[in-house]
Amino acid sequence: MNGEDMDWVLALLGGYLLGSVPFGLLLAILAGKGDIRKIGSGNIGATNVLRTGSKGLAAAVLVLDAAKGFAAVYLAWRWLPDVAVFAALGAVLGHCFPVWLKFKGGKGVATTLGVALGLAPVLGLVYALVWLGMLAITRISSLGGMSAVVATPIAAALLGRMEFVPVLTAIALIVVWLHRENIARLRAGTEPRVGRKT
Repeated sequence: MNGEDMDWVLALLGGYLLGSVPFGLLLAILAGKGDIRKIGSGNIGATNVLRTGSKGLAAAVLVLDAAKGFAAVYLAWRWLPDVAVFAALGAVLGHCFPVWLKFKGGKGVATTLGVALGLAPVLGLVYALVWLGMLAITRISSLGGMSAVVATPIAAALLGRMEFVPVLTAIALIVVWLHRENIARLRAGTEPRVGRKT
């Protein structure tokens, strides 16, 4: 492999390392909430952190999880612009399957917001609007997140940003697959709404 052939590997690994920082776990421990993996769904994302009763802590986790996705793509645009999409994929993979936590991480919704913003601000805006809009209508976090990840590659195609469609589609498939238990509860009518602790 020459240098150019290795660029996508570096972008993927760099994105993965940034994405794998488990802010939900770290902040919960620092805030005295204990191991977030032993609370609620066991997920390290902002929605489960909210179940600790701390809205501020959950908001901080959401912002930081999005920020690491954005940072991965931003840095790739600066140093490896031709393969920045691989940094986007790497960041989501790192968040969802962090090596430090035996590959058991979050579900990637907030981190995908960050990578969408990093790839193109308009895609991040679409993502945020769909996510927040569906959340406001249904009060179901998982439905808002899944709607956003599905809408974003469609938006990229409609906006003519076809270079982003494959990676955004791959990310959407990963995130939806990680929500398979949520989907089962949605079908059964038992998926909890935002505000409940269980």
